[in-house]
Amino acid sequence: MRVPKHVGVIPDGNRRYACGQGLEKNEGYAYGLNPGVCVVNMAKAYGIEEITFYGFTTDNCRRPVSQVASFQVACVQAVALILAEGDVEVLVVGDAASKFFPDELRIYLQPVAVGNPKVRVNFLVNYGWKWDLKGIDGGHVTKDLKSKDISRMDMIIRWGGMRRLSGFLPVQSVYSDFYVVDALWPDYEDQHFIDAIQWYQKQDVTLGG
Repeated sequence: MRVPKHVGVIPDGNRRYACGQGLEKNEGYAYGLNPGVCVVNMAKAYGIEEITFYGFTTDNCRRPVSQVASFQVACVQAVALILAEGDVEVLVVGDAASKFFPDELRIYLQPVAVGNPKVRVNFLVNYGWKWDLKGIDGGHVTKDLKSKDISRMDMIIRWGGMRRLSGFLPVQSVYSDFYVVDALWPDYEDQHFIDAIQWYQKQDVTLGG
C-alpha cells in the first residue's frame, strides 16, 4: 500500500455542528477534540510519518471574543490530549508574538517528544499565510520561512465539505492531493480517514513529471 508520508488536516465545521445541535457557535470547538486524537491514532496505524492540523488562523481572530477564546482553549486541550496518547512528537507553528497565541503552547514552538515517537504532529496556531511567507524572497524559500520545519504535504483532507485551502501552508501544499469529506469535523468517523487513504492509492503522483 502506498501511504502518504505527510497528511494535512483542515478540521472544518465546528460552528455549523454547534448550530445544528442547538448550541452556541463557540461551543462547537470542544466537539472537535476527540476527532483529532482519532486521526493521530489512525496515522500511527498506517505508518504515516507526519500530520499537520490547521488549528486557527490570524483571520479567525476577527470572530466574536467568545469564539476566539473557545478555539484558543481547544488548541491547548488538543495538544495535551495528543501528547497524553504518547509516542508522538509535537510542534506548534504560528505567530507567537501576537496576543492571540496561547501562552501554554509556547513550549511547543520547538519540537517536544513523548515516548518513542511514531508520528510528528504539527499544529498551526494563530497561523497566517502572509506571516509565513515573509520568508519568501523573489520566489525563493529562505531560511526565514516561518513554517520551514514542516515538510511538504502529500495529501490534505478537509472536513466540512468546503473545497478551498483557506491559506493552509501554501509552500508545503504544492502538489498535495486534496480530499474533501462532506461530514462536519465533530461528526468524524474512522471510515472517513480510511476512505481518504484508499482514494490516495488511485492518484497519479507525478510531481510535474
